[in-house]
Amino acid sequence: MDFELGKEEESFRDEVRAFLDENLPEGVDKRDPAFMKGWLARVRAKRWVGYAWPEEFGGGGGTLMKQAILKQEMTSRTAPPLGTCLMGLQWVGPSIIKYGTEAQKQRFLPDILDSKYQWCTGFSEPGCGSDLAALQCKAVRDGDDYVVTGQKIWTTMGTFAEWMILLVRTSWDPEHKHDGITCLLVDMSSEGIEKRPINTMAGPAMFAEIFFNEVRVPVDQRLGDEGQGWQVTLSSLANERSGISEINSLVRRLQKTKDLAKKCLRNGSPASEDPFVRRRIARCDVIIEAMRLNGLRFLTAQLRGEPLSSETSINKLHRATLEVEFGELGLVLQGDASQYVKGSSEAIDRGFWQKVSLVWPETVIGGGTPNIQKNIIAERMLGLPKD
Repeated sequence: MDFELGKEEESFRDEVRAFLDENLPEGVDKRDPAFMKGWLARVRAKRWVGYAWPEEFGGGGGTLMKQAILKQEMTSRTAPPLGTCLMGLQWVGPSIIKYGTEAQKQRFLPDILDSKYQWCTGFSEPGCGSDLAALQCKAVRDGDDYVVTGQKIWTTMGTFAEWMILLVRTSWDPEHKHDGITCLLVDMSSEGIEKRPINTMAGPAMFAEIFFNEVRVPVDQRLGDEGQGWQVTLSSLANERSGISEINSLVRRLQKTKDLAKKCLRNGSPASEDPFVRRRIARCDVIIEAMRLNGLRFLTAQLRGEPLSSETSINKLHRATLEVEFGELGLVLQGDASQYVKGSSEAIDRGFWQKVSLVWPETVIGGGTPNIQKNIIAERMLGLPKD
């Protein structure tokens, strides 16, 4: 494998780094609204918001390689996001570009790029979290509207998003259950929508239960053809899925763990000198390096025009292992001090590790549990019998 960048990619990386040096000075408050407003305007002017989108739709027309470089450099500097309409940029926009009508493209794409509001995804349901194709939320055609009835759960940003990309069942007897699913773009202020926030063990979260009680959605807000919702959903996966950009955040978490081990004592000496602790940290280091190499392998396949599918479950499984391990190890290193949470004068790192130990289900369960990932790897990659 060739790890060297070409001249064009090197030049682009230098451009990104120079931009960060100029626009992300040391010690700047990234939560300051005035700074964020200026930041979003500058990255938007560079067309780095939606960088991989075609230029004709307001994107940067960037290659997969440059997109990976951009994400990697931004993450390594803990830069603010390239646009705040996260679901819109990741899921909704690419789907509208491929399947949307001209009216839908003109109505929604500029607002997504300009971070005007948030989107949420109406996918998971109480009875089909892992088997999305078994969804039961239904939509019945009534003239120029669909009438939607049903429930969604674990909807990220569901309490404050203004729009939802919603999967519903419009046919109950297709030959294949995936064929009876339709995708709708739903205004979350529509009459008949009820939002119930879901709190997690880490406190208030961005999740919600969403109930649809005969909600009317205009037919012109259908994305793609009726019964094409499954293909619409899968199309967004054609974007950069190597996961390289998330490696930098894991490397930073690993460094924080090493720093914590140096300042915590174990048997009278720094915990970083304890063989048990060193083995656990080394294991995390090895997993992160494996993820990095896997990510490069995935990116190489995409650059060759080869679609990605089951192999991305490997890194998802590794990520789940690390999320749990970092949380547990952070508490183990603190000993009795692990009882102190944010707000206590005795809390180490202002209670950071206590929160890490409680929020991991959002990452570990979201997008498919470890058991689901193991089954995908076993059945689709190794050819083992179905579970």
